[in-house]
Amino acid sequence: MLQFVLASHNNNKMAEMAAILSGLDIEVVPLPENAPEPEENGATFEENALIKAKSAAAFTGLPAIADDSGLCVDALGGAPGIYSARYGEGTDRDRNTLLLQNMSNQDDRACRFVCAIACILPGGEALTVRGECEGELLRESHGEGGFGYDPLFYVPAYGCTFGELPPETKNQISHRGRALRKLRKELEARM
Repeated sequence: MLQFVLASHNNNKMAEMAAILSGLDIEVVPLPENAPEPEENGATFEENALIKAKSAAAFTGLPAIADDSGLCVDALGGAPGIYSARYGEGTDRDRNTLLLQNMSNQDDRACRFVCAIACILPGGEALTVRGECEGELLRESHGEGGFGYDPLFYVPAYGCTFGELPPETKNQISHRGRALRKLRKELEARM
């Protein structure tokens, strides 16, 4: 079984990736705690994902998978976008509060989650894939599940937020789930 290091310390991402990539001859292992945190100075989700994957592969000597994802809100010109995890300061709840404040006078609530996944393969080849999920930004949080902006991200087809969906359903329709299924196809074609 081939090991890939996940370039993240986020246990939620680890669980999602392991679940969606299960069945491949791949074991996703966590990034060591002492791994350096590369500066995410790319201009796109794809560039930031590649920065993280290359850093993790160089540090561990293993093939690496990294993602960069975020919420893009139309009324805010795509913000918080690539800065989603660094939008304001503090916790997920603090970021959600700031986003709601910045959207308080906006009627256009269209938004999408975007996920770019970069993979550094055993021979050093790099590939990237992208997944998106369209939704609407609510005016208040609903649900305790998920993480990040999930309690604000309403999916009309399901009549609820990512924070209210069971994890299996979220994995099927989420931006990360869609990107991971694309990655899975790319890996199956190469292995």
